[in-house]
Amino acid sequence: MAFNGKWETESQDGYAEFCKLIGIPDDVISKGRDFKLVTEVIQNGDDFTWIQYYPNNHVVTNKFIVGKESDMETVGGKKFKGTVSMEGGKLAISFPKYHHTSEISGGKLVETSTATAASGPVVFVRTSKKI
Repeated sequence: MAFNGKWETESQDGYAEFCKLIGIPDDVISKGRDFKLVTEVIQNGDDFTWIQYYPNNHVVTNKFIVGKESDMETVGGKKFKGTVSMEGGKLAISFPKYHHTSEISGGKLVETSTATAASGPVVFVRTSKKI
């Protein structure tokens, strides 16, 4: 139940480079650069509802059960089927263009997304505090 609660972005590393690589438009990247994204997690054992509130009232909600295939949506609105796994206390899933993990570390929600470019991996880390 460690993920339960509302979380607000505290810091982002690698944001713009990662977003460009996965195809987010420049105007959307600009709006999100300093936006305090709120992530709401409702956890009941292995059953999760993961809601993210983006600029312009854009909301992405993913419901999943760890270890079971679920219908998911990317921030860009693409629908896909994916299976979230638990790897050493981290939730992990492969999105169509990147691999994503979420963990609680030092009381913070740390989300790490890794995409591969011709020059090598591009890593985006978002750290959020509980609100």
